[in-house]
Amino acid sequence: MKVVIAPDSFKGSLSAASAAHHLALGVRRVFPEAVVVLLPVADGGEGTVQALVAAGGRLEEAVVTGPLGEAVTAQYGVLADGTGVIEMAAASGLVLVPFDRRDPLRTSTRGTGELVSKLLDQGCRRLVLGLGGSATNDGGVGLAQALGWSFLDAQGRELGAGGGALSALDRIEGVGRDPRLAECQIVAICDVTNPLVGPLGASAVYGPQKGADAKRVSVLDANLTRLADVAERDLGVRLHELPGGGAAGGLGAGLAAFCGAVLRPGIDSVLDVVGFDAVVADADLVLTGEGRLDGQTAFGKVPVGVAARSTAGGRKVPVVAFAGSLGPGAEAVLGLGIDAVVPLADGPLTLEQSMDRTGELLEAAAERALRLVRIGGRLSPPAPAR
Repeated sequence: MKVVIAPDSFKGSLSAASAAHHLALGVRRVFPEAVVVLLPVADGGEGTVQALVAAGGRLEEAVVTGPLGEAVTAQYGVLADGTGVIEMAAASGLVLVPFDRRDPLRTSTRGTGELVSKLLDQGCRRLVLGLGGSATNDGGVGLAQALGWSFLDAQGRELGAGGGALSALDRIEGVGRDPRLAECQIVAICDVTNPLVGPLGASAVYGPQKGADAKRVSVLDANLTRLADVAERDLGVRLHELPGGGAAGGLGAGLAAFCGAVLRPGIDSVLDVVGFDAVVADADLVLTGEGRLDGQTAFGKVPVGVAARSTAGGRKVPVVAFAGSLGPGAEAVLGLGIDAVVPLADGPLTLEQSMDRTGELLEAAAERALRLVRIGGRLSPPAPAR
């Protein structure tokens, strides 16, 4: 029996790698002879670098400019094939900004651009950037400035940091951009398809969680519209409606315009990098999971992405999804390739208790599920009626 284990992180409790380890322990309690393959994954947000490096590579650190201009230490990865991997949240993430200082009018993606430059210095020419968890709403301008692009006001002065500064944008110049960008293949991975601007854009949908009230949301949306208008005039690229352009406060659009990046759904990109299709080709069972499984899971989150790819030679490999909690709409995943959902709780638990015991609960839940699998393997289909 071959079991492939490909979970997301259980946020606040376990990394994807730790979750995979605990699921494997549960499997081996029931099938000690099973071939168990661990493929921790992510969808572009927290844990993407660790998940990809776990498949073969190394972690490194660099001191870069944080969202508010202060120095931060950010991790990034270099895979065995030389691909550089970045989570923008490591340099420009919301977790780096205290709650009372969150202000997307001021926060910048410059540090993420500095990580890109660091990887270029190391010879990486294929880059994968995860776009989840941002503190920013600057359309990727900070990143582009770190890579030599100029964003000038009517007096020819370079714009300051943050989404608020874009109101003064007059023109964009790429004369000083890093020439190594022309040699790069850059993939930006995200789990949202929001456009850059408008009622479903970066500012309206994600600005409030970054500290923007209704007035600031209006300003930020107008400023990103200004950026898109100038980019269309000066660079000949239209960003306004680009699917995924609104990811990470417009960084998706900025990477497309200023770095030639391709925007891709996060989980598919990660599964490609870790070689999921080849591993699952002869598998008997796939286990996946995430901290909370609900209606949003159906829109490109890890469990559904893993299930969609769990096919081999025209056959569907059974998929079981584990979840720390179930929310409204969780049943929708049962029509999207997931064959069973297993919640972790073994009794009444507070959220704190559940998070403290996630590893233990995952092991026990995997054991329960695999005991049912073993029973199922002993059952014979009923004889046809005569």
